[in-house]
This record gives sequence, C-alpha cells and structure tokens, in this order.
Amino acid sequence: MRSCSTLAVSSSRSISTECSPARAAYAGEEPETIRARFSLDAFYARHERGEIQASEYFASLRSSLQINLSDAQFADGWTAIYLEEIPGVAQLLRSVKVQIPLYAFTNSNPTHMVLWANRYSETLKSFRRVFVSSDLGLRKPEPEAFAAIAETIGVSLDRILFFDDTREKVEGAMAVGMRAVHIDAIEGVPETIANSLRNVLQTGTLRHEP
Repeated sequence: MRSCSTLAVSSSRSISTECSPARAAYAGEEPETIRARFSLDAFYARHERGEIQASEYFASLRSSLQINLSDAQFADGWTAIYLEEIPGVAQLLRSVKVQIPLYAFTNSNPTHMVLWANRYSETLKSFRRVFVSSDLGLRKPEPEAFAAIAETIGVSLDRILFFDDTREKVEGAMAVGMRAVHIDAIEGVPETIANSLRNVLQTGTLRHEP
C-alpha cells in the first residue's frame, strides 16, 4: 500500500511580534507601536507567493509602519524572528522519518529562506522535501497549495496528516480533506506531534512505503 505522508509545518505567525523590536530599535519607535501598525496585508501575501521582491515589500512597510529604514535594516529585523530550535523536535523527526515520509510546507520568502535553510540544515534533512510558498506561487491555506503538493508527492489529500500552529491553516487543510492538528503551545510541540502520529499509526492508516 502506498504510504500516507505527514506534512510537518513551519509557520510565520511570530513575525508580528518577534520582528518588531529589531525594527523598532532602528526606527526609534516603541515595539508596541510598530506591532500595532503591522498587518499581514496584500503586500505580505504577494511577497510570500514570490510575486514581488523584498525591496518592493520593504517599500510597502515604510508606508504602513511609518518608519524610514533601509532595505538592509528591514532585512535584519525581518530575519530576527528565527530563534533556537524547539527542543526535542529534531530528534522526533529523525525517529519518525524511518516510519513514514516527511515533508515540510512553509509560507516564506527568499530573504527568510537564506537564513533558515542554513541555520536548521541538519533538522531539515529529515524531510524528503521542503515546499516554500514563494517557490510554489501559492500559500497556506489556499486549497490550490495543498492540492499542488499532494500531486507532487503522489499522495491523496486524505492521506496526509498536517500540523500547523495557526487555526486558519489547520481549518483550510481540513476543508480540502486533509487530517490536521493544531499546535497551540510551543512547549508541547514534540508531544503533540508524537501523540498524533501514535494515534494514526495504531489505526494502521499510516504505513511506511515498501
């Protein structure tokens, strides 16, 4: 039987909080002020789809955030969201990949990708492939994005177990027939993933490829 895949996901939700202090320091503004002005607007979405370059997105931020920073300063703040790996996740992925194939799908952009692809290179080796929204031209939770990945990996949507830390993306995955798990606490990520995988593996619905 062809195996089901688990789609482990990195998320950009922390952008609205983690990147603000770095930008605020450059701009001479309070982090709360920058945070209040920031939104996941149309420019943000277009940047993650690869429709516009970083320079165009940063130009939009100068207007929306009302700060005058250089592209380099924006990039410094923009990449400051990536912190240390969550303890236990790398080890869990290494153990799971021998049972079922792993794939990752992240809403991201070239500026971020340069950083995370290098910083987390060892952990990312557990995934057969990392799908990036700016390469696909599609973002989570767009149905077309999930469909494109399922087609590429040769697995039907109902045989994918999807993890994400945002409710909207989990609901979007479920709407197209995927099984999905909402991770709502960073501290419990390894346990949440392990428990979910244990449940589906015990039912026999996830099998390793022959």
